[in-house]
Amino acid sequence: LQMKVDGKNLIGVCKLAFKICRNEKNDCIIQNDRLLDCLLEVLKTEDLQKSSEALLYCMGAIKFMSGNAVLLNEMVNKGAVEMLLQLMKQINNVKENDTYFSNLGHLLVQLTATLRNLADLPPARCQLICSGAVSELCVALEQRMNDTDVCTYIVRIFSKLSSYNDFCAALADCSRCYILFLALLNKHQKQQDLVIRIIFILGNLTEKNNQAREQFFKERGSINTLIALFQTYHELDLNAQKWCHEREREEKSHPKHPSEAEDVLIKLIRVLANLSIHPSVGAALAAAHRIVELLVTVLEYKSVDDCEELVINAATTINNLSYYKMESSAVQDKKLHIAEMLLKLLMSNNMDGVVEAVRVFGNLSQYHEICDFIMQKKIYKFMIALLDAKNQDVCFSACGVLLNLTVDKNKRGLLMEEGGLGKLVDCLRDFGPADWQLACLICKTLWNYSENITSAASCFGEGTDTLLVLLTSLLDEELALDYSLDTDLRNYHKLYWEREFKPVAEKLLDRIQSHRSFLPTVTITPF
Repeated sequence: LQMKVDGKNLIGVCKLAFKICRNEKNDCIIQNDRLLDCLLEVLKTEDLQKSSEALLYCMGAIKFMSGNAVLLNEMVNKGAVEMLLQLMKQINNVKENDTYFSNLGHLLVQLTATLRNLADLPPARCQLICSGAVSELCVALEQRMNDTDVCTYIVRIFSKLSSYNDFCAALADCSRCYILFLALLNKHQKQQDLVIRIIFILGNLTEKNNQAREQFFKERGSINTLIALFQTYHELDLNAQKWCHEREREEKSHPKHPSEAEDVLIKLIRVLANLSIHPSVGAALAAAHRIVELLVTVLEYKSVDDCEELVINAATTINNLSYYKMESSAVQDKKLHIAEMLLKLLMSNNMDGVVEAVRVFGNLSQYHEICDFIMQKKIYKFMIALLDAKNQDVCFSACGVLLNLTVDKNKRGLLMEEGGLGKLVDCLRDFGPADWQLACLICKTLWNYSENITSAASCFGEGTDTLLVLLTSLLDEELALDYSLDTDLRNYHKLYWEREFKPVAEKLLDRIQSHRSFLPTVTITPF
């Protein structure tokens, strides 16, 4: 290689290097030699058309080397990322009607497999972003749509790198990526390893980026593709579950979860949950009956013990969609059936599942039919019990349901049961200064409850004085706001304290004080 041999000699020596590097036992020899330098020089200098076969063996040897951590770091330091991207650019410039287009596919497999290994290293990830790897990988993906191996390696690269915010932002800016991912999903619908990675990438893209949510949604057939995938893997999961139940009866063994089909469904539902955060996209999804049906079906046939993440993801997405109040909402149409399915999750021993179920009830309890259902099934008692959970999120969700229930004057008496009033006051004391939105929610609930107050003592009982002292202290800015916090965080707290908590707390305090009866003072005159 140092003699710059060419033609068949170059092919022969690259083939020999390929055979040596294929055996891991030779790694120690290669690490102490200059073979990597020589092979990288071949990549950099040889003509793609004249030396395509030699380049294939050379690239194959480098790919095997990239499986070794020491050599992988060496590659980064020697500029391998830039060299590989330059070679990819040359391959991408070869048109499909050229005679050696298909042969270069083998070279591209080795190249993308090497890039995937390099993507594990932080310096290489940085170089991939700075060198514009996204656009070149997308071009290769588009040109090699029929080459499953090339597609798989490129998708694996994206899957790895999309977990990092900077690369995820760069990928989101490449508008062609959404069309390409949809085309791959439609073409390889039942190829689970490819599908799951693409869905994972889409989940990362739509997790924090509102523009990405809108852009994906606007791509032609995007939601139909997701529905088709949902149906396909739902059916596969149903069949697998039947088979597992039969096997369990025979062998009394429990299958490992999540299964392949469940894993796809988990990540697919995550994409739907992310999309539903965007106002117009979420409203459209809430009106998509087939999507809501499939989500509800997951709650019907799958318990949280079967596959925790799948069930909780489905409940989370239903919760997001239940936020949209409109006549065309499929969630609104199925609200009673959804409530029945959530009851199963609510009564489970899984606290994450319980919290998600309570959140959905928080949105659905704005409908009087659901309020009646909650009262009929004694769910309100469970909500009151959750106030004892000493968990801020749990208390917030449970209090949201209780607030909606107390809108109806006929249901306000429920707070007198199970020590509900005292527990609300305890939550206000424990979490109020740290969460002014929760504090506001509690005060609104107490405001609804006390609408027809005649006497503070008869309304709030023994806790009246405690509530008065607590409200007074929480309304004192000096006492309520923590000055030890940094300025931004304190300003954030002050905003919610002033806008949300203070107005309703002042009205509640005034109401209690104006209905508080004082015993007359008796003066005893000495003899």
